[in-house]
Amino acid sequence: MAQVAIVFGGAGFIGTHLLQKLSDSGNYAKLISCDISAPRWEVDGVDYRHIDICQPIDIKLSEPVDEIYNLAAVHTTPGHEDWEYYWANVLGATHVCDFARKAGCETIVFTSSIAVYGPSEDPLDENSPLQPESAYGKSKFCAEQIHHQWQREAPEQRKLVTVRPAVIYGREERGNFTRMARMLAKKRFAFPGRTDTIKSCGYVKDLVSSFAHALARDEKTLTYNFALPERHTAKDIADTFAEVGDYDRATRVIPLKLMLTAGMGFEALSAVGMRTSINRARVMKLNRSTNVLPRKLQEIGFEYAFPLKRSLEDWRAESTAADFD
Repeated sequence: MAQVAIVFGGAGFIGTHLLQKLSDSGNYAKLISCDISAPRWEVDGVDYRHIDICQPIDIKLSEPVDEIYNLAAVHTTPGHEDWEYYWANVLGATHVCDFARKAGCETIVFTSSIAVYGPSEDPLDENSPLQPESAYGKSKFCAEQIHHQWQREAPEQRKLVTVRPAVIYGREERGNFTRMARMLAKKRFAFPGRTDTIKSCGYVKDLVSSFAHALARDEKTLTYNFALPERHTAKDIADTFAEVGDYDRATRVIPLKLMLTAGMGFEALSAVGMRTSINRARVMKLNRSTNVLPRKLQEIGFEYAFPLKRSLEDWRAESTAADFD
């Protein structure tokens, strides 16, 4: 039977890929994207609506809602005041769950983050303690609890899938991986303090495929990390970009103390109105490992279609304006 799905945050990077996947499946009679931004690209047949999840949600529908995907979030970190993460991510979760109650929807897929674990050099899985350090990570931890409360209100009927993605990359990402590719192409990339930083990551196409795999399970609650099962260091990632993009390999390492000093200088410029994306918090984020394992996803039999090199090849093949756009 054809279904009705609503994607909050449907205009974003992951949301657009998800809507494309759902549309291509042919299983949905209606797909609704709710966001305050324009989509990365418009997916045929999607009903795009301007909805701010920081406000109570009122969507007029003539049919029941089968699935809700809550991908909406303030996520760039650092980059926002602490209160902004809580305002969007915690209040937003509250409004999405309130809407699910009103709409009678019994299935939610919520994208949390590996930030709920905090950074770690040691491998972490779904059984590891949650020790968020950043305001973003703490806000996502709170949002997880709000979604679980919604599920516990009717545990035999309601299904909740909580996904904790690592760094996700792919077409229209416009984030860390895109910046790395641009800097490698210009021969400007340098490692911040070390080359062996472990950076858990995964391809967006595998991520959205994992949602359907999880929903097909019988469990009423399922929480899993999403990342490639192999551990990749910053050097592994940069070298693979260089191989696929035909760039020179990066070899420069800038001492951490020097980068932190530079970050302090850029913070001073920001304080007088010259906004930059460089600061000490961002430098430390790049220097610290996020070593998260997708153990649960492997246990339930999910098969990755895109290991690191193949995913970058696929991304480059889909690019139009420039490599890895």
